[in-house]
Amino acid sequence: MARTQVFDVKTTTRNEMIDITRLVRDAIRASGVADGIVCVYCPHTTAGITLQENTNPSVKRDLMTHLGVMVPKDGGYSHSEDNTDAHIKSSVVGASITLIVEGGRPLFGHWQAMFLCEFDGPRSRHVHVRAVPG
Repeated sequence: MARTQVFDVKTTTRNEMIDITRLVRDAIRASGVADGIVCVYCPHTTAGITLQENTNPSVKRDLMTHLGVMVPKDGGYSHSEDNTDAHIKSSVVGASITLIVEGGRPLFGHWQAMFLCEFDGPRSRHVHVRAVPG
């Protein structure tokens, strides 16, 4: 029977990407699922989950910088809480990712890792992971 595991991630700045690959791998291992799928979900409207290169830090910096250019903090939004840009960025990046699990490990591309994207930090975020045999 599949069980959802939840882990907390503490962010330290308003906009950042935190590598959660190890946490996801640990959750899959704890689930006992050897072959199937895993869904990684972020239940927050101002954060997201993405797969991206994990070896060159300039990739994360460029991604966050250009999301900020595309969706500026002070964009003349009608939402009054001063975080509309974070809501939009979260929608652009997305709230979840589903991956294939083989041999008890998620299938990533050679340079890929999974990241929690914070757009309204610092905060304490939750990430839900459910591995399902298949």
